[in-house]
Amino acid sequence: MWWHDKGMDRSGVCAPRGVDRREAAPAPVGSAHGRIMRAAAALVIAALAGGCFQPLYGEQSPTGGPILRDQLSAVEVLQIGAPKGTDEARIAVEVRNALLYDLTGGGYAAPPTHRLKIAMASTRASIIVDVNTSRPDVENYGLNATYTLTEIATGKIVVTGTTFARVSYDIPGQEQRYARVRGLRDAELRAARVVADNIRLRLSSYFIAGT
Repeated sequence: MWWHDKGMDRSGVCAPRGVDRREAAPAPVGSAHGRIMRAAAALVIAALAGGCFQPLYGEQSPTGGPILRDQLSAVEVLQIGAPKGTDEARIAVEVRNALLYDLTGGGYAAPPTHRLKIAMASTRASIIVDVNTSRPDVENYGLNATYTLTEIATGKIVVTGTTFARVSYDIPGQEQRYARVRGLRDAELRAARVVADNIRLRLSSYFIAGT
């Protein structure tokens, strides 16, 4: 009957009035296939890119050459010149000791292939001054260093650079002389550590990239 035909869908089931029971068009097969192919391509690219990255201090070299740890341990760190008995002489020892430990990892040094020469100078400046006493409340300690890395076999300078560190420290009061000296000493040690780290990173960059 005509009134039955109006309410029935193609499956013969009577649909409620006002409801469209037409079948939805199936999703194109090509779009799903394209998504799968794009995802697979992304995974392949990620895997290939991951193979290009190597740990900076890994046990193997990506090029098959000497590993970075062995190259760093073959750097001879010369004594840093400073007047004997001065604060700079003590800081020079701190910088050199920190570098020796970083380059060798606390182990024995390899036969030297490169020679590292460092020159440095320190500065002190008042940052905050008490307006009533004209005495500094906060001081800034600075350490500047220049360095050269020479290839022993050829005598050629392969790396030159400069680095610095700035460390501030509080002065709790002029009557607390020990606290002021202790604050300065801590600032010197932190600055020496920063300078040594910067030089080590620059040498690592040279041995990895060759520049």
